[in-house]
Amino acid sequence: MTLKSLLSRPGPIVAPGIFDALTGSIATDAGFDALYLSGAAIAYTRLGRPDIGLVSMSEVADVIELVRQRIDTPLIVDADNGYGNALNVLRTVRTFERAGASAIQLEDQTMPKRCGHLQDKSLISADEMAGKIKAAVDARLSDETLIIARTDAVAVEGFEKAIERASLYADAGADILFVEAPRSRDQLEAVCKALSPRLPLLANMVEGGDTPLMTAEELGTLGFKIVIFPGGIVRAM
Repeated sequence: MTLKSLLSRPGPIVAPGIFDALTGSIATDAGFDALYLSGAAIAYTRLGRPDIGLVSMSEVADVIELVRQRIDTPLIVDADNGYGNALNVLRTVRTFERAGASAIQLEDQTMPKRCGHLQDKSLISADEMAGKIKAAVDARLSDETLIIARTDAVAVEGFEKAIERASLYADAGADILFVEAPRSRDQLEAVCKALSPRLPLLANMVEGGDTPLMTAEELGTLGFKIVIFPGGIVRAM
């Protein structure tokens, strides 16, 4: 079953974070219908470094290919900021799709990026990010490959600007919207109220992060369609 078809089912999709073929197979054997290839977890385990934009496009592509040799579970891939401008995004999408990504997540941070729950982030303009989303949509070969647009604007420009950016990214052709690091349940509810009529929404549960931890069931009730727990396995290890 594809990720696109999973979105048509009732209830939220839970995608635990993985970082290699072993953790991908463990999560699949545990019964999860989708997985999240976490850029942060790759940085921790391959580089022994924090999530500050050190992982390259080719390194992530290598991991996708190795995971795909082991499992067929729908795979959401963290592509950071696309590793550059719109032309870099085009190459990233084509490379990750060919390697086996089911969905490709792009964020509106500058280079180098930082983890969405770290401070001192900076953003590219909303118009530039919309152009990168358009490039991603144009680059994919199959409409089964979904483009996830993430905005980190809550921590930089404020909550209302984050909603405005997400709406613009929807206009640019994104398939799924991801407002990173809402700081309260009220903000999570407001994200759903503003954006769920437009596109499926993704929620990110990071232990120790800015967003209050909630269960996938609770987030599904609010209106989120995908819930990722990117650090669950790597933190347990």
